Amino acid sequence: MSKPRIHAAVGIILREDGKVLFGQRPADKPWPGYWELPGGKVEAGETVQQALSRELKEELDIDVTHSTPWIEYVHEYPKNIVRLSFYKVDAWNGVETGVEGQELTWLTPAWPLSVEPVLPAAEPPMRWLSLPNRYLLSHIGAESNTDNWLEQLERALENGVQLVQFREPEWEQQAENDTEQRTSLHQAWLATRELCWKYGARCLINSVHPKAWWSEGDGIQLRAKDAHHWATDANAGLKADTAHADPVLGLPEKALVGVSVHNQDDLAAAIKLNASFVVVGHVLPTPSHPGEEGLGWAAFQELAWQAGRPVYAIGGQSEKNLAEASEHGAHGIAGIRQIGQQA
Repeated sequence: MSKPRIHAAVGIILREDGKVLFGQRPADKPWPGYWELPGGKVEAGETVQQALSRELKEELDIDVTHSTPWIEYVHEYPKNIVRLSFYKVDAWNGVETGVEGQELTWLTPAWPLSVEPVLPAAEPPMRWLSLPNRYLLSHIGAESNTDNWLEQLERALENGVQLVQFREPEWEQQAENDTEQRTSLHQAWLATRELCWKYGARCLINSVHPKAWWSEGDGIQLRAKDAHHWATDANAGLKADTAHADPVLGLPEKALVGVSVHNQDDLAAAIKLNASFVVVGHVLPTPSHPGEEGLGWAAFQELAWQAGRPVYAIGGQSEKNLAEASEHGAHGIAGIRQIGQQA
């Protein structure tokens, strides 16, 4: 017998200090005493945003004035399957109150949380919120440009960038049969990683680079074609867990796994691999793809809403359109030139 399915709107209510509002379920409800994110069932005839606004008024006596779609995620409970539409709520009127007698608390996004027990469906979004909203990609090209890149990187790190990808496909091609190029490329990767770690930022490496290097950083950004390979190779799949430690890929525990996505097939591979996040694009015209039209925001939003995990928009992105990206379901933006520059 199939389990009943429920669609719920859930609010990630964010205070200016980054903390998220949780409530403790009353004794007369299922899962009594468990901590949860506020929200509830989407009723017939309601949009998700309408349901969210109604539920937060009923539960907390607040009036939502600004919310953005974030992630849609399906969680299977023992008795039902719940499709959770998470929205970030960053503006509201009123003072949050436990209308139903529930205790309320503001928590720092992390896992495990500082309260327990917690509803199982609340664990993934707390992990996801630990990902920053800007993702900087390297573009060095040759050994002679390394110092300039490290200066640019340090400025970006000083401006708060906390996630960086080392991605040098042209240099990698030059290094295939050149030992000196291979050595200088590896040194540039290690220098990039060390500078990131100095500022407490996480540094990933693109899968275009040797597999022996993948375990040296904080994770891997898989090209779409590499994600398809790992997703279809029965002997080389990622573990479907939160750590992504895998003997075949050689990744350490808690490594991040990003996947580059351009279409539905790429997204399916990313989901099969249980990627930590995906990078979708290119969204807008960009110098990296001269003469090519971008996906556009409508197509981006469709892929983002099906991803079930954080999505970064790439292609024509800058600090100036971070808000626009968020309105279309992006967790953040990724890019080469404009990320980490003052808006």
